[in-house]
Amino acid sequence: MLINCSAYQEGNKIADIPVPDISEHLAVPGRFVWVALRDPSHDELAVMQEEFGLHELAVEDAMRGNQRPKVEEYGDSLFAVVKTLEPEGDDYQVGEVDIFIGPNFVLSSRRNSNQDFMAVRARAEREPELLRLGPSFVLYTLLDTVVDRYFPLAEALEWELEKIEERIFIRGSQRRNIERLYALKSKVLVLRHAVAPLMEAVGKLYGGRVPAMFLGAEEYFRDVHDHLFRLNGTLDTIRDTINTAIQVNLSMTAIEESEVNKKLAAWAAIFATFTAFAGIWGMNFEHMPELNSVWGYPAALGLMIGVAGYMYWRFRKAGWL
Repeated sequence: MLINCSAYQEGNKIADIPVPDISEHLAVPGRFVWVALRDPSHDELAVMQEEFGLHELAVEDAMRGNQRPKVEEYGDSLFAVVKTLEPEGDDYQVGEVDIFIGPNFVLSSRRNSNQDFMAVRARAEREPELLRLGPSFVLYTLLDTVVDRYFPLAEALEWELEKIEERIFIRGSQRRNIERLYALKSKVLVLRHAVAPLMEAVGKLYGGRVPAMFLGAEEYFRDVHDHLFRLNGTLDTIRDTINTAIQVNLSMTAIEESEVNKKLAAWAAIFATFTAFAGIWGMNFEHMPELNSVWGYPAALGLMIGVAGYMYWRFRKAGWL
């Protein structure tokens, strides 16, 4: 579906134009066309390929979708892929934005995403001095907007991790904590898979051999790279903390099991006292000194209770009971 198709010159919007007129505007020196699509069909991308002369491999990637974040050069044009992430229950809805950049055009195509970029267009149009940079500034605003939307997700992950950490030392919560930690770790990996490859890709736009159309805009992409670098560091910290929390949680589980085993062993030893004495006195020998004693039975019970009581006191003092 076509969202916008506009022509710009000298940092100012000329007009919204129909698709058949794109070629006419591309032929005007100093003018570029910005087209936005949402969930385009193969036929719509084929039309755009013909209008802008897009490379067939880049179009194939855009049609197929589910691409890794990247920036690729095709002659004097460039193809970029970025991931959009939206909270969806306990997981993320992963979308994709494919961006084709040429000396005189920008084509963005988003899939499986409810996030619109109308604010990006409005932002660019409010800054005509920067929009004079042409398609390179449009790419910057698109990337900057997507990356800025990652920060609230990372902050939510940090907040969720803090909540789990508060419950680690609560008795009986270990199983639930492990489940929540692994779910959180999965979300961190999804976000990291969107951030880390994009950080590497954006580095191509401000350092080393920069494509000609991006000369003069390198500092903007360096700013995007800096944001991605910070995000990546935050995610690494969260991931390390999750691993530590999992280990602590497992240790707490082992400690609880050890406490239970101690109690079981202590009570087993106490009851073994009765078993031992009863086993000895249960042997029916003819000559047993206590058989003819009036106090033999009470004395035997008292001895067993006394020894058991002493063992209970010792175990209690040792912290086993």
